[in-house]
Amino acid sequence: MSVVRELRETIPNKGLIKGDSKVIRPEDVLKLTKISDAYLCEPDANIYEIDFTRFKIRDLESGAVLFEIAKPVHDNLKDGGDKTDNDEIVDHNSGRFVRYQFTPQFLKLKTVGATVEFTVGSKPVNGFRMIERHFFRDKLLKTFDFDFGFCLPFSRNTCEHIYEFPALPAQLVNEMTAHPFETRSDSFYFVDDCLIMHNKADYAYNGGTV
Repeated sequence: MSVVRELRETIPNKGLIKGDSKVIRPEDVLKLTKISDAYLCEPDANIYEIDFTRFKIRDLESGAVLFEIAKPVHDNLKDGGDKTDNDEIVDHNSGRFVRYQFTPQFLKLKTVGATVEFTVGSKPVNGFRMIERHFFRDKLLKTFDFDFGFCLPFSRNTCEHIYEFPALPAQLVNEMTAHPFETRSDSFYFVDDCLIMHNKADYAYNGGTV
């Protein structure tokens, strides 16, 4: 039903919120009236070494698994993971942007469950929270707000969040289908109400054709 591709796309890190030294809080991203033009934090803001390793989406009504992806294990990283055996520099932004391709049927779903698996580094994680905002062009479609809670150091964690999709007018559905990748999302991750990770995605609903 879907194809998922990870893009190695460079997006500037100059954020919409002024003041590079400012700690970005949940209330800051909730005020944004459009998709962010850039990442609002650097990759090294993730001092907790949170690493998402698996992601699955299923339709709660039918139980069908819509897709499942897992992060590949890179056994060839060395010296802190900045270079490979071929001395190629690893792009730390490469995992921050994902392109999703769906059929039009996806827009008819009412409720899906998103299961995520992630690992934590040496620091305990308090108040791990995700705010995900979906836009079509500059129209806000839905804001999802999920709490992961407390995570132990060096732990592997799995949880499922429930997405209840809003009923969309037929004209809007037609526009979203006719204009692939103009539906976009920002996923903001907070620990103790401080932004530590920011991922982006865009979506097509035209059967996987660009």
